[in-house]
Amino acid sequence: MKLRGVLDLPGSVSVRKIKRSKQRFMKQLARIVLTLAVLCTGSPSHAAAPAREPLMIFAAASLTDSLQQVADAYTKASGVPVKLSFAASSALAKQIESGAQVDVFLSADEEWMDYLDRKELIDRSTRRDLLGNRLVLVAPRESTGQLKLGPGAPLIGMLGRTGRIAVGDPDSVPAGRYAKAALTSLGLWSVAEPRLVRADNVRVALLYVARGEAPLGIVYETDAIAEPRVRIVDRFPESSHRPIRYPVAVVANARPAAKSFLAFLSGPEAQSIFANTGFTVLVVEGPTAGG
Repeated sequence: MKLRGVLDLPGSVSVRKIKRSKQRFMKQLARIVLTLAVLCTGSPSHAAAPAREPLMIFAAASLTDSLQQVADAYTKASGVPVKLSFAASSALAKQIESGAQVDVFLSADEEWMDYLDRKELIDRSTRRDLLGNRLVLVAPRESTGQLKLGPGAPLIGMLGRTGRIAVGDPDSVPAGRYAKAALTSLGLWSVAEPRLVRADNVRVALLYVARGEAPLGIVYETDAIAEPRVRIVDRFPESSHRPIRYPVAVVANARPAAKSFLAFLSGPEAQSIFANTGFTVLVVEGPTAGG
């Protein structure tokens, strides 16, 4: 018994030493892991700030070039990122009605803004007319035909036997509605309507002409300026259709930064961009009434 006790004592001391050595090793390992984590990610006090949630802006297709420049300038000034979605105003309004998360809506006509207003899907107090535009007849750059738009103008003569006129769909697209009104006012709708190719939005109509798939198109002046492959044949008389206005409003349940973006749209930097891309900048003292 005594011999067994003498033999057990060194073993117990050895076990305690092993345990202490293991504990020291684990502490050292933990310090190494923590050091590596700090080196890889930076110290907690210098951790990167979480990315700011971007604003979602829905805008008429004719604003594609100018609004991208404005959004970039806004992000540079504010640090708030912006996502842009361009399409026909009708399609965008329907998406908002269906529950799309949108902060600001820019329409190419008042009707689709009125549509959302009636359904209480915009903040009416923020609504205002931002921009104006002109309606023009365009042709491929290399074409040579000339035409002066007026009552009874020989529009069909420029189409040849099978050519068509590219327009935004007059049943829903604002540019198409303006085109129908202008052609009707000039007494040309009945002869032009069978020769129309109806596009989903005005930029698609512009593309048909730019690619030579349609000898004529009716688009906004800003679209024609932005596309080097087309030329302006003539401008429609402003009296032939309602004034082309681009209303803007903050959408219901928008993020707080939406109003700062709206304010930026009316500021000097944004107005300069819009003017340089061919828009008429409208000076508005306050929000416009619906319609």
